[in-house]
Amino acid sequence: MSRATTGLSQRPPPHVAVFPSAEMGHLTPLLRVAAMLVSHNCSVTLITAQPPVSAAEATHITAFLAAYPTINRIDLQILPPTPSDPATSDPFVVQFEAIIRSGHLLTPLLSTTSPPISAIFSDIASVAGVCQVADDLDIPIYIVSITCARFSSFVAYMPNLVESGSSITMAESSIHVPGLVPFDISTLPPFFFIPNHIFTNCVVANSRVLTKAKGILLNTFHSFEPETIAAVNGGKVIPGFPPFLPIGPLKPHKLELGDRRPLPWLDQQPPQSVVYVCFGSRTAMSRDQIIELRNGLEGSGKQFLWVLKSRTVDKEDTEELEELLGNSFIERTKHKGMVVKGWVNQEEILSHPSIGVFLSHGGWNSVMEAAARGIPMLAWPPLGDQKVNAGVMEAAGLGIWEKGWGWLGEKTVKGEEIAEKVRMVMSDERLREKARKIGEEANKAIEVGGSSDKVLREIIENL
Repeated sequence: MSRATTGLSQRPPPHVAVFPSAEMGHLTPLLRVAAMLVSHNCSVTLITAQPPVSAAEATHITAFLAAYPTINRIDLQILPPTPSDPATSDPFVVQFEAIIRSGHLLTPLLSTTSPPISAIFSDIASVAGVCQVADDLDIPIYIVSITCARFSSFVAYMPNLVESGSSITMAESSIHVPGLVPFDISTLPPFFFIPNHIFTNCVVANSRVLTKAKGILLNTFHSFEPETIAAVNGGKVIPGFPPFLPIGPLKPHKLELGDRRPLPWLDQQPPQSVVYVCFGSRTAMSRDQIIELRNGLEGSGKQFLWVLKSRTVDKEDTEELEELLGNSFIERTKHKGMVVKGWVNQEEILSHPSIGVFLSHGGWNSVMEAAARGIPMLAWPPLGDQKVNAGVMEAAGLGIWEKGWGWLGEKTVKGEEIAEKVRMVMSDERLREKARKIGEEANKAIEVGGSSDKVLREIIENL
């Protein structure tokens, strides 16, 4: 038995409060972190912001707590949303701001827990409202970033780029962050350049308190982003900044939620023959772009599994597939492809031997899930951090980012372009071999004694 393991067994296990934010892209990694802490014999309390925006969030929280009955739950009734920008239509962004304003309500809820809370693990999107709670309770706070190390570095540096209530200027074509390759202006979210945008204000508020953390937990592994992690931890970006702590790819928890109909269909397909298409939990395509993607998948001549979403919030996504795609398409492609709406178990799908390529929005959870399974990607980033994510993914050798397609909604990408790119990536054996090797590196990182495993064990030992 190692000294670290012996030390852990001789002391009471730490009691960690895990606080996710809004939206499945934020909830999923925090639930995985909570499950990983439980697997290392920590006591865990899950803080849930109520009411959630989407049905998927509520369903997953309930199922997660049923699967992990030792985890305690505390509901935080958040203050009513009062967005500073009435034009903001994204309900998840409005929820982020409301959670930040409600953070102080956690102090009385956490002060009476037994055993006492040892640390708070907060989603980066809500940490501005949680730091004071950690100070009040005199406990450390760790921040869980749900994006890549490179974008996390940019967020950390944002207070040096903007004044309160202002925006990043577009005076030059790139932004220089010390110690890092410059950020091309076109890869940064457009709302960063809009003064007083509610989401930009949230990001800046959160970034200003990052220095109070004991560390920034990242869903990545060292060999995937070595230069960025080394630059931050070497003090080149911000001297004295808390360390980046790569603990990924985050291991999936033991939930089996989602539509399971794709699995028998995948069983009937040849190895590495299927293009898996999914643009995440909140990316809604226009009707015109859905039709062009439909045409592109059919025109590629490849088998496809397409998870289709037409509304930002799942409760509003009521249109049937026939309305969106047409009966003739579904009939023509019934032996070649499958289209589903709703939640699927993406880790299970990406693990299936029939999957050959992942056409993705470039959300960081998806990038790490593909990396863990050695699946090559074709990235089409629609919003947020996803262009930066796609650049990291491409630089690591996991896939290709088609930069000419722009942000989703900037233009309608034609089906012929999509078909051509899908065929190219599916036939690229060199890319497939690179992705396979990345999968091996990812799994080495999370196995016992691997780089990510060591980081997580050290965090728990420090608690």
